[in-house]
Amino acid sequence: MTKQRRSIELLAPARDVACARVAIDCGADAIYMGASAFGARKSAGNTLEDIASVVEYAHRYGVRVHATMNTVLYDDELAAAERQARALIDAGVDALIIQDMALRAMNLPIELHASTQVGIASAEDALFYEQCGFSRLILERALSLEQIRSIRKATTAELECFIHGAICVGHSGRCFLSRTTSQRSGNRGECSQPCRLPYDLVDSSGRKILSGKHLLSVRDFNLSASLEELIDAGVSSFKIEGRLKDENYVRNVVSHYRRQLDSIIHRRNDLQPSSVGRSIVDFTPNPDKSFTRGASDYMLYGKRAGVASFDTPKSVGEYIGKVKSCTKTSFTINGRHDLSAGDGICIINGEKIVGTNINIVEDERIIPNRMDGIVAGADLYRNYDHRFTLSLTRSRTRRIIDATASLTLHAEGIELTIGDCQGNSTTMKRTLSLEPSSNPQKMADAATRAITKSGGTIFEITDVTISGSEWFAPASILSDMRREALEQLTTIRSGLKPSQKILADNDEARFPRSVVSRYENVTNHLSREFYLRHGAEEIEQPLEAQSTYGERVMLSSYCIRREIGECLREHPTLRGDLYIEHGTSRYKLSFDCERCLMSLYDHTEQNRR
Repeated sequence: MTKQRRSIELLAPARDVACARVAIDCGADAIYMGASAFGARKSAGNTLEDIASVVEYAHRYGVRVHATMNTVLYDDELAAAERQARALIDAGVDALIIQDMALRAMNLPIELHASTQVGIASAEDALFYEQCGFSRLILERALSLEQIRSIRKATTAELECFIHGAICVGHSGRCFLSRTTSQRSGNRGECSQPCRLPYDLVDSSGRKILSGKHLLSVRDFNLSASLEELIDAGVSSFKIEGRLKDENYVRNVVSHYRRQLDSIIHRRNDLQPSSVGRSIVDFTPNPDKSFTRGASDYMLYGKRAGVASFDTPKSVGEYIGKVKSCTKTSFTINGRHDLSAGDGICIINGEKIVGTNINIVEDERIIPNRMDGIVAGADLYRNYDHRFTLSLTRSRTRRIIDATASLTLHAEGIELTIGDCQGNSTTMKRTLSLEPSSNPQKMADAATRAITKSGGTIFEITDVTISGSEWFAPASILSDMRREALEQLTTIRSGLKPSQKILADNDEARFPRSVVSRYENVTNHLSREFYLRHGAEEIEQPLEAQSTYGERVMLSSYCIRREIGECLREHPTLRGDLYIEHGTSRYKLSFDCERCLMSLYDHTEQNRR
């Protein structure tokens, strides 16, 4: 008995239709994108018409489209949210990614995924949300492999995790930092990213320990080397962050992870991609050449230092080497390089970071636009590779589906059947009188050429079977039949709907805690009724709807003490209360050493009300 293969999904971001098509062409098995409202990236919204067009294109390849509706909702928004959800269902999307349990309570006829904003970080929470009818759980970014394995043992739901891109330093859905500085809220899709700002680290007396450092800015995910471990830990969907990124970012990063996953899938007999088609790219993908704050596996292998990006929250890029020598207008670097005119470079000299462009490269001599900050011994990075970017922009990526053809010729006509790799097929017939062929082999060769010319379609005909080559059929007629058959097969594939796991909410499921805290943001009556129905005894007033002063506004697995070598478990020299400050914003740091977590409490005076 053949063991059923486990489907592995590469899930790509799509800011708009163009990014969606690029992601699909480069090999994504699924994409996620937002509609006009209620998505956690407010500036990455799309019309229903655009989403429907993406669905039609995606379904040709068996690619799923997941729509993001992962903000918290207020009572006066529930009707509009339900209208949008049902309109997305009508547009053909395959799943909704949600945070607010009001959408779960609406009993929508679609597969539901629990957003990372739900904050699933334990086996108990994972089991609860599975019992409530979520077919997929999108895990907190800060989980370790051990924690993922524990969740896998507790639940049969699909597990999805982020593998590339920006990391939220606070636990998803439990960060209110943006609201302490403005009315913009990350839980409402408008995070202002104050975590990327420079802060001073001070003690209770006001003494500055560190000044002007990006103390909450962490490096970006790149789990290229960990994919197989994640597969074996139970993850089936691998998610690339970046719904605000451009087409070239999507093209490069998706192509890279397609190659990585394919190399694993092709040497194992227990795995398969969750969509069909082969992507043909005419460049060599390299994620180091797209936006990156430096690669990190964050907390995947346990909590440790070295994940922060203190000097800058911007894209530093790929390391090139050290500056060897300088003149007033040029410099050289140690070792070989492939820098070229038009490249953007970043120079780090101690605490000073400067950026410029390269104007001319003459042998070893590099002439930049400006020499400010470029000195011997400085580290040089390239954050814009001009030639590589041109190769991305000019690339002619195709995604093709293998197909076979069967041609039968006889005295009274022609019959052509073309079928794809999943068993879908279409048959074209022509009734006409055929003359005997003077050269059957030549007729067979000509027919094969006519039938295999599938360029410009989503198919590549890899095998042709011909019967009756003793009869002559004009190549023009065969070409017309092939064209019609492939158009019809494309239509058939566009109408295919990937299977959905639409699950009911089990009222017997019990919420793991007696209290639904203010950090879990129950902001409407449907969500409140949901938790009460599942055994909650108390539901606190949501922090999203009240003053943050004195409240915990961030919970994080990242720790500033650990990052600067002052972990409380390792005999630190730095004692007493610590604060971080930026302008008038002030936050007290709290350390839970038993769970190895850091919290920020809002001590900004202007928020006292």
